[in-house]
Amino acid sequence: MTQKNPLPSTLYTEEYFRTACEGFDEFNTSEGEQLSRRLASAFALAEVTAGMTLLDVGCGRGEILRHTARLGADAYGIDYAEVAVSLSQQVITPLSGIAPGRTGVYQADAKRLPFPTAHFDRVVMFDVVEHLYPWELDQALGEVHRVLKPDGMFVVHTAPNIWYDRYAYPLVRRLRTLMGQGAAYPRNPREFLVAVNEHVHVNEQSLWSLRGTLRRAGFTGKVWLESPPQDWASQTNLVGRARRMAFRVPPFRWFFEREVFAVVRKA
Repeated sequence: MTQKNPLPSTLYTEEYFRTACEGFDEFNTSEGEQLSRRLASAFALAEVTAGMTLLDVGCGRGEILRHTARLGADAYGIDYAEVAVSLSQQVITPLSGIAPGRTGVYQADAKRLPFPTAHFDRVVMFDVVEHLYPWELDQALGEVHRVLKPDGMFVVHTAPNIWYDRYAYPLVRRLRTLMGQGAAYPRNPREFLVAVNEHVHVNEQSLWSLRGTLRRAGFTGKVWLESPPQDWASQTNLVGRARRMAFRVPPFRWFFEREVFAVVRKA
């Protein structure tokens, strides 16, 4: 199989980070003070405490670095997009002399992390996996394994669940079309809500594929699916009951829940 070249970093513009990348609304209104529901949930899993050292792989706008430093931990980020490094530096610079944790951000490739072996208590990778081709992801996870301390924790979030896009979305689109809402559901699920994802999502995961990939890289732990909060109390009709079953009952939920989380350690 031909090895595909990495996506060019120029695809990741300031417009992308401010209009498409997860948490952009919260970032635009607070410049990193607030986290989106999804980022806040993922960050909470890292259980960061004062004195720790954290690496954010693919740090994007830098808000995770800001929140890590506020907790008294040292926060370092890398991103291969120049604009991401610039945005992150703007977010963490006001913390100098104020936050108890040290901060630093560097332009670097996730496949070649510029840090010593066994250096970090926590490594996080939020909404990055889907942007790396499989061969890139394997190398990046190898580097995470190298820089993580023996007792360290690695936290991953990626979306969407590829089983939703492949198998559930066509059914959802057909049903919405019958309900007269088909215009809001494009044929390509990568164009749903954020059209730019068609060009930058190259390796979306399922529960099972991410678990297997992490295991091959030498990690063990918990991998699971979640979805945004649902207002089940108001969904009492037939469609609502069907959605409740799809989101709550295996094996249906393996196809319909949208977000994949992992909290793992070195095996």
